[in-house]
Amino acid sequence: MGIETTDLWKLVLERAELTPESEMLVDEQGRRLTFLEYKIASQQMAAGLYELGVKEGDVVTWELPTWIETVVLSAALSRLGAVQNPIIAIYREREVGFCVKQANASFLITPKEYRGFNFEEMGSNIAASTDQLTSLAVEPNNFPSADPAVLPTYLEGKENALRWLCYTSGTTSDPKGAKHTDASVAAIGKSMGERLDVQFGDRPALVFPFPHIGGLTWLFTALQTGATLICDAAFDPVKTTELLSREDCTHPGAGTPFHMAYLNAQRANPSKKLFPNVKNFPGGGAPKPVTLHAEVKAELGGSGIVSGWGLTEAPILSMGADTDPDDKLATSEGRAMPGVDLITVKADGSLAKSGEEGELRAKAPQLMLGYLDASLDKEAFDENGYFRTGDLGIIDEDGYVVISGRLKDVIIRHGENISAKEVEDLLFGHPQIADVAVIGLPDTVTGERACAVVSTAEDHSPITLSELRTYLENAGLRKNAIPEQLMIIDSIPRNPSGKVTKNILQEQFKTVPFER
Repeated sequence: MGIETTDLWKLVLERAELTPESEMLVDEQGRRLTFLEYKIASQQMAAGLYELGVKEGDVVTWELPTWIETVVLSAALSRLGAVQNPIIAIYREREVGFCVKQANASFLITPKEYRGFNFEEMGSNIAASTDQLTSLAVEPNNFPSADPAVLPTYLEGKENALRWLCYTSGTTSDPKGAKHTDASVAAIGKSMGERLDVQFGDRPALVFPFPHIGGLTWLFTALQTGATLICDAAFDPVKTTELLSREDCTHPGAGTPFHMAYLNAQRANPSKKLFPNVKNFPGGGAPKPVTLHAEVKAELGGSGIVSGWGLTEAPILSMGADTDPDDKLATSEGRAMPGVDLITVKADGSLAKSGEEGELRAKAPQLMLGYLDASLDKEAFDENGYFRTGDLGIIDEDGYVVISGRLKDVIIRHGENISAKEVEDLLFGHPQIADVAVIGLPDTVTGERACAVVSTAEDHSPITLSELRTYLENAGLRKNAIPEQLMIIDSIPRNPSGKVTKNILQEQFKTVPFER
């Protein structure tokens, strides 16, 4: 029951005609929408927005939780031919104001209040300092709505028409706006669905922020396949896991912190299968211990963890598949997606061979058109038109991709490069460590020193620096890469896609006294 259409609004119409009574969305409150109800709700919301002045080509910034109404909003704006600028609801006035102004948005839609923060006030402040911006604060069940009869004729967009402005997470720098089309998001939705074996009637989890490009991708996959999205506005290890179990989730995602929560829940009640009809556990975005795939497969079932790799600019460039061998699922991010031309380039500019490390570069149907700030494009693409991902990796002889680090996540100590990811991957295997980030801190002697920031595993005592260093030595890590400093914190700060916000940690610890 797959649909090949790439235009989002046409996808909504075709799916509603094909499987009108099938369930499309369910949330933590038990609210449900069929595909037909989704189409009708989207038309009504589009009419309400139209009466407020939203028209074809307008840029609409929306910073909203993963509500059912938010998913409806995406289709409503597509019906109007607007350009959507989704922002995850953790960002505040500085970041949102930056995006709104750069995108030249006409409308900003936020919650009134969410998780203790007054978004309505923030929106008003941004609107007051931004020309021709209308701020709209909403609550669930209180979005604009009107009779669809007022809507203008729908004009299908061209395949390369700008429809999405998706900003990078900004973990190491200011956010950058990536320009996407419906076709680029649809391409990855289709490929992801194929790799994860998403079929009509399946029930994948949407438990990370819908405004993330991964959330948008799941919308396309659901419409393409007829799958049901199980939504939760805010992930809670206990409550969300219970929701997914109760709703018979087939694809519980979406990364290491989520998978650990599911494992803990299963171990607390080993006699009852948490996900009796599970197919696999989608993953990506965060490091995974080498043993995690085997644990998930043995204890939770299905094919285990099927993870992928990509960026906001080029979502999910590689991904595993149910049919991949366990050793590849455990240690790699799968193979290049259909239509993706993926290469590795060494520091000297030459092509790396199979098994050699280099920067991963790509040409792909899901690749962005370019940055909103066109001045960034020159650095982003090489002379042959390949997008420079900034990720270091290896493509083995079978085509499997192993991410080894970031070009910009390298600690330079005494002039020698240390891959933070290499150290992190090893430390993830220590029983006393629940989460870890390795950062570079300024050092007057070495230029930079490696600092391990860790949170302690439940029911364990905090690891000492001596224990950490001995563990890494025994694991075979070269001595110059072993951290010189250790900081213990309650939890590692991550953005909603699971990436560690290392800039926050570096700012927090850069002035901490250090003695050799």
